[in-house]
Amino acid sequence: MVILIVLAVVVVAVIAIYNGLVRLRAQADNAWADIDVQLKRRYDLVPNLVETVKGYAGHERSTLEAVVSARNHAMTAQGPAAKAEAEGALTQALRQVFALAEAYPQLRAAENFAQLQTSLGQIEDAVQNARRYYNAVVRDLNTRIAQFPSNLIAGSFGFTSREFFELSSEAERQAPKVSFETAGR
Repeated sequence: MVILIVLAVVVVAVIAIYNGLVRLRAQADNAWADIDVQLKRRYDLVPNLVETVKGYAGHERSTLEAVVSARNHAMTAQGPAAKAEAEGALTQALRQVFALAEAYPQLRAAENFAQLQTSLGQIEDAVQNARRYYNAVVRDLNTRIAQFPSNLIAGSFGFTSREFFELSSEAERQAPKVSFETAGR
């Protein structure tokens, strides 16, 4: 009788641990999908931004081509590490576009450009929140996979650690420098 009770407790514990791992894996998948949704919104906004800037600063072709190239690379990147690196390159390219606005007051004053800039800022906030949630879920999943006794169940059922969605360069960690001073003042 005691052996049956101990066996039942072990089976219930294994089931509970397995279900907890499945729940965390599903949350990580969902969190990654949320990041993809926000990044898709960002990717969809970039061509509109490029077209608006092109109307005012069309001769800045290399900057605009760099944005389009970075966007295309980011859209095809797979996995958190590659996606983070590609997103960093896209962020740097977008910063160059917004730096162009400083040189073109008529662009800075354009309502369409201002709306795109606002939308991009909102999307960036949503991406940051999605990344933060994804990393929290991945932390919980990776911790559970490494802890005893859940590591035994995780190994038996093929659960593996996930990559964090991290910034790939020190430059991305720095806050952008914004200046409202115009030349000649």
